[in-house]
Amino acid sequence: MKRIQYHEYGGPEVLRLEEYEPARPGPGEVLVRVRAAAVNPMDAGIRRGRLKMVTGRKFPRGLGHDFSGVVEEVGAGVTRVRAGDEVLGGAGIQGAGAFAEMVVTAATNVTMKPANLSWEEAAALPTPAVTAHQALTVKGRLRAGQSVFVAGALGAVGRSAVQLALTMGATVAGSCRDTAAGEARDLGVAPVVGFDFDPAQLAARFDVVLDAGGKLPLRTMRTLVKPGGRIVDIVPTPAKFARAALPGPYEVLVTKESAADLDHIAGAARDGALRLPIAATVPLGEAIPALTEFEHREGPKGGKLIIVP
Repeated sequence: MKRIQYHEYGGPEVLRLEEYEPARPGPGEVLVRVRAAAVNPMDAGIRRGRLKMVTGRKFPRGLGHDFSGVVEEVGAGVTRVRAGDEVLGGAGIQGAGAFAEMVVTAATNVTMKPANLSWEEAAALPTPAVTAHQALTVKGRLRAGQSVFVAGALGAVGRSAVQLALTMGATVAGSCRDTAAGEARDLGVAPVVGFDFDPAQLAARFDVVLDAGGKLPLRTMRTLVKPGGRIVDIVPTPAKFARAALPGPYEVLVTKESAADLDHIAGAARDGALRLPIAATVPLGEAIPALTEFEHREGPKGGKLIIVP
């Protein structure tokens, strides 16, 4: 089998497309033949060693987490899926390796792929949509009838948050680049503001303020949130964790693997309430140049980069 992997932490120049032998699934695991895999910003961060306290120094390491595919084999004790099932899901942080012909992951990290989603559409969802769902429900404690402000409403997490919040019966406002305001309004965002907006015009209007890009100033977020509301940041740093430990509405989300959340986002997609745009699709053999270009590209990406074995 072939997969994209690396033998040391570093920039995209360390990536190699190489032969490897996929492991047999152990207890509670599944082996999936990958049909599509999606690129996330965290892939580059992990490859650069930003989570080496978790990922360690054992090489080679596979790259990539989000995928869709067909279950090839299940390990002992697995009842959630069976061989032949079409699934979407993610590889664990330690294991990774979705940019490959086959990947092994925990059975709780996959869910059935809705029949109305293409392989590419399904692969695009897991990390951004689960992150958005947990930001809204676990940290934001969003309820029907409440209001949400999503900073970066057209990124993968932001767009997922907008769609999921609407399914929960919330109203959604948000920010995006000025040239994309119409696209945000079509998604259901109202009002839509630019990135350099004056927060005073929306002061104390929102039950949940979600910074989907991790760049909204704290002062702005505090202006937007209602008394008793919650501020949620999805880009953790040591300084942000220290800030979240202080009394107040500020929370930092570290996305956790959750079978229930994965089932929920698959259900929303099945119902037509959740989709993410795809910028480009490339075969596995041409993926390294595409990954390099995508990582270095400044400005909006235009959607997900999908790798197809």
